[in-house]
Amino acid sequence: MGIIDHLNDLRKFLFHSVLGIGVGAAVIALNISYVYDHIIFAPKNPDFITYRMFCKISDALCIKEIPIHIINRQMAGQFSAHIWTSIIFGIIIAFPYILYELWKFIKPALYANEKKHGLAFIFVSSFLFMLGILFGYYVITPLSVNFLGNYFVTKEIQNNIDLASYNSLVRTTVLANGIVFELPIIIYFLSKMGLITDTFMRENRKYAIVLVLILAAVITPPDIISQIIVAIPLMILYEVSIIIAKIQGRKYTKEVTVSNK
Repeated sequence: MGIIDHLNDLRKFLFHSVLGIGVGAAVIALNISYVYDHIIFAPKNPDFITYRMFCKISDALCIKEIPIHIINRQMAGQFSAHIWTSIIFGIIIAFPYILYELWKFIKPALYANEKKHGLAFIFVSSFLFMLGILFGYYVITPLSVNFLGNYFVTKEIQNNIDLASYNSLVRTTVLANGIVFELPIIIYFLSKMGLITDTFMRENRKYAIVLVLILAAVITPPDIISQIIVAIPLMILYEVSIIIAKIQGRKYTKEVTVSNK
């Protein structure tokens, strides 16, 4: 393929991806009140499913009140929230379709034995991304909202939270986890190219643990329980990535050996 053909394919990929995001965003935009009332604002309500699960574990973990009130202090604040929330949800909804379009874009450059793994790539990547989104929404977001909402330096100060601030917390937490849960896919491609090995990952596991704890401290409230809850699945993902790197490392070594012969 010539450079013009590649550019045309890139244009199609970008156009179709934006179109997919636009369709998803339009669906959300038309149902924005429901999205805010039942999804975005749900973690600030004591009857949220995560808090109910905590309460079943122990009465000491029951959440009776989260004393925060969402306010808007900017003239275009609610309009901006409407637009950006629709776009972010549009990206999440369209993510599998974006992966499908990405696969179509890179497919001509792949070998025949690699093309047959297309559906598996789309399914696994989408599954991990959605798993991260759900983990961020149902675990980290309520932990953060509850901790910050009940944190007071003095009872004289009320927590009247700006809409943009609350949106930023939920959006950043959810999307960050969606991206982090793509670690096995990233390791798969790096090991496939021979850029990283399972030996390297095992030898540097202690540094990975430190990085995971730092990441957990960044995206969770500053309490040890929340950090452990987040760190455990991240370390599981790291161990899974080691297995993936080991399998792909063997394949890469065989391919290099065959090509040298």
